[in-house]
Amino acid sequence: MKTDDSLAGMSRRALGAWAVSGGTALAAGLPLAPAALAQTPPPEPTRLVSAGETLRPEIVGDFGIVAAGRHYAVAAGTQMLMAGGNATDAGVAAVFAAAVTEISHFGFGGEAPTIIYDSGARKISVINGQGTAPALATPDRFASLGMIPGNGPMGGTIPAMVDAMARALQLNGTMTLDQVMQPAIKLADGFVMYNFLGEVFASQQKATAKYKTAYDTYYPGGALPRVGDIFRQPNLARTMRTIAAADKAAFTRTKDRNAAIQAGRDAFYKGDIARTIGAAMEADGGLMRYADLAAYQGKVEAPLTTDVFGYTVCKGGFWSQGPALLIALNIAEAAGIAAMEPGGEAYLHTLAEAIKLAFDDRNAYFGDPDFARVPGKALLSKAYAAQRAKLIGAKASLDHRYGDPWAMEGGERPTPAFMPHMLKKPPVPTADTTAIEVVDRHGNLFSCTPSSGWMLGGAYIAGDTGVPMSNRMTVFDLDPESPNVLAPGKRPRTTLSPSLVMKDGAPYLAIGTPGGDNQDQQIMNVLLRVLAFGQPLQAAIEAPRINSSHFHGSFAIKKDEPGVLEIEDRVPQAVRDGLAARGHKLDVLGPFGVSTGIVAAGVVPETGTLRGAADVRRERYVFGW
Repeated sequence: MKTDDSLAGMSRRALGAWAVSGGTALAAGLPLAPAALAQTPPPEPTRLVSAGETLRPEIVGDFGIVAAGRHYAVAAGTQMLMAGGNATDAGVAAVFAAAVTEISHFGFGGEAPTIIYDSGARKISVINGQGTAPALATPDRFASLGMIPGNGPMGGTIPAMVDAMARALQLNGTMTLDQVMQPAIKLADGFVMYNFLGEVFASQQKATAKYKTAYDTYYPGGALPRVGDIFRQPNLARTMRTIAAADKAAFTRTKDRNAAIQAGRDAFYKGDIARTIGAAMEADGGLMRYADLAAYQGKVEAPLTTDVFGYTVCKGGFWSQGPALLIALNIAEAAGIAAMEPGGEAYLHTLAEAIKLAFDDRNAYFGDPDFARVPGKALLSKAYAAQRAKLIGAKASLDHRYGDPWAMEGGERPTPAFMPHMLKKPPVPTADTTAIEVVDRHGNLFSCTPSSGWMLGGAYIAGDTGVPMSNRMTVFDLDPESPNVLAPGKRPRTTLSPSLVMKDGAPYLAIGTPGGDNQDQQIMNVLLRVLAFGQPLQAAIEAPRINSSHFHGSFAIKKDEPGVLEIEDRVPQAVRDGLAARGHKLDVLGPFGVSTGIVAAGVVPETGTLRGAADVRRERYVFGW
């Protein structure tokens, strides 16, 4: 693992991925020495050996599939399914477990954008799960810094995860908060420290020392937790027990599950936990107050969708980067990518250029629709996609090419044109995220991308709550012309991007990944192979990928690298040479080097059976039966 001092000067990719870069070494992918080859027995007759064989099997079943970042989260979700819960019950339990055990990527005070398909109501709902800026958060607060810090008490949006999970349970669950939180509470009482998290703890001890409550939480007595040790978080366990107890007491009193869930949720946002967070923030120079927490209300929204290749892809609103995936898919379809050889030169060139066009529009036009006018109808239209697809020529573009969707909206641009730019500040490390996908035997789907409150750069914990706070405000812009400019009560344009796919109105796939700005382009790499070419899910996930660094990134200094295209070295040399000849600036990575960790779970339409898959690029886990 890299030391704290070695973070300076990293590329955008490195800043977003260094914390997980050592977690996916695959012995199975290493070449064998000649001697070893000579001793290797022939394959068993029943084993398929072919060019299409995957490193990991696709998981199948007919009862339930849970896919997540860590085995602890998968186990928590599985427990709920085995106890009679549905996909949402399992997904919420897994999110809470991840908040305890994946603190390198996501903490209890972070965010959890979620998409749910309710098979009974045949309805898709988006729970935005993204906190808002505190009332005291204005651009002038950060004028002297020139950017919003990614760590510490200044950069936190209102914790949204608890609200989002409560809303998910009320919307489509069958269990109470008390029930689904029990695995996470037990994990907070103690779980076995695993290798990757142990490495993160070792690398972040110095950075965490900036914040006493966090240091005391993660390094009790100043000692570094070791791999194999039982790691305990008593303050967080107490916070969770307070929420669970409020839920249980209300259910005992009223027998109303939704009312009980609301009581548990309010114990976090309106009780002593919130008062402690607000007081700690004020004492430590932060902007959040008790009133911000007490007033916070998440939202349930209809998804934004597009129909491509015979499927319907569903994403969150323009407060997220999710619609960029829809735009990029539309552009790729309009450019005729379905007629190209998957993984070939023309295919990868078209994919890269579609991503660049879509994400440039993301930066120019996306923002919280409650605050910004977004030309959403035009951006998602097939006509706009066809117009943009005409810009894909034989050569890679090194320019930022922003479209003009306002003309298709039937009027003139209501605001000045915003041209994103990189801030002239040293790089600030950003971290990562996790993803949780669940399908159950009834066809319910759950997709959640939890993030923030991570350890990289030093976690900040508010008082004795054990709750590491969000750092999502760092993705706001300070430029007043930006649709994503910071404002009190506004949602930042988050990179968090859960996804659902439907087929002929029936559930098909829940899919998500960590990776910041990489998320939707990596999902696109996979979805194209599955939707346009019918490739098996696990094979599509393991196939070689590209990732563009062309557009301005979301975090801190908003770094861009025009024309830079990360590409895994399993892409044939002839294809790479062809892309380079087209003008792409190739950053050649290892065989599974793109920073991502896709997990997916869904339904096989022909049989109604279930399937799940997990990336080999990180330690991802999936279980089903």
